[in-house]
Amino acid sequence: MTSWSVFIIVCLMIYVSDTQMKVSMADLVDDTCRQTPNNVLCVETLRADPGSTGADVRGLAIIIMDKINEKGLATVEQINNLLASTTDPKRMDALRSCLRYYNNGVLGLDVIAAKQALEKGNPILATQLMNDAAGNARNCEDRVSTFEGGSPLTSSNTIVIELSFIAAAIARLVK
Repeated sequence: MTSWSVFIIVCLMIYVSDTQMKVSMADLVDDTCRQTPNNVLCVETLRADPGSTGADVRGLAIIIMDKINEKGLATVEQINNLLASTTDPKRMDALRSCLRYYNNGVLGLDVIAAKQALEKGNPILATQLMNDAAGNARNCEDRVSTFEGGSPLTSSNTIVIELSFIAAAIARLVK
């Protein structure tokens, strides 16, 4: 064999190996997301993040937790904007409660502590904290759902709730 032939064979082997690894990572996303309460949102969220390609199950959970953090920060911004545009004391009280649920709960404790729990090998705690995050977003939604015209935060709270349940389900899978 010539050195050119050896080079071509080595390149083909590397290509095939790389392709198989990408297929197995895609299978991990699909297999993992099938075990969550919202398979479609799970797959969409993970496929949108380039870090999911080489991630293990723990890494997939952390990617979802990072997305919860991102959505939680956007919700806090939305709440602050709503607070700035209202003078109704009941509405302001409900929105301030939402800020507490997000700043002290979802963003202040739940996501940060859940990621740390996973990194330290405690998926049970991470699962509980993600369920707590869902509960905090649900509590916010309950507080603002009585607003005339409905809750202005339903879509924001719903995505945080759904992602939190997905993260809890994935954390449960971590060995």
